[in-house]
Amino acid sequence: MNNYEDMIELPRPISKAHQPMSLNNRSAQFAPFSALIGYDEKIRETARITDKKIELDEEGKVVINEKLLWLKKHIQLYPQVSITYFLRDQKKSGGKYQTITGQIKKIDELEKIIYLMDKKQIKIEDIINIVGIDFPYVFPLL
Repeated sequence: MNNYEDMIELPRPISKAHQPMSLNNRSAQFAPFSALIGYDEKIRETARITDKKIELDEEGKVVINEKLLWLKKHIQLYPQVSITYFLRDQKKSGGKYQTITGQIKKIDELEKIIYLMDKKQIKIEDIINIVGIDFPYVFPLL
C-alpha cells in the first residue's frame, strides 16, 4: 500500500478565511518583472551611434559659398538642388548626415537659413554639399 492512497481521492481543501485568487491575479505572479524601469531604453540609446560633424576646409567653404551666390542670383527660377547637411541629434552629442532634394524658395543671409518650397529649413552652417542640375559645370564635386 502506497503512503498517499488514502488521500488521493479526497477533495481539495478550501479555506474559509480567504477567497480563492482569480486566474488573472494568479497569472500576474509569473509575469516578467523589470526592477529598473527605463534601463533597457537607456542601454539602447547609449548604443545608438551618431556621427560627428565634418568641418569643411577653406576650399570647401568657398565652393559652398559660390554655389549659394549662384543660387541667390537665380532664386527666381526656384532651382532644384540636393543638399547634404548635418542634422543634430536631439538626445546626445553628434548627429547624422541627411540629403534632401527640393526647390529653393529663399536664402536668408541674416539668419543663414535656406528655405525650400516644401517649408523645410536648412542652416547654411550645416551644409557640406550642394548639387544641382542647373549649376554651371564650373563647380567641382565635393
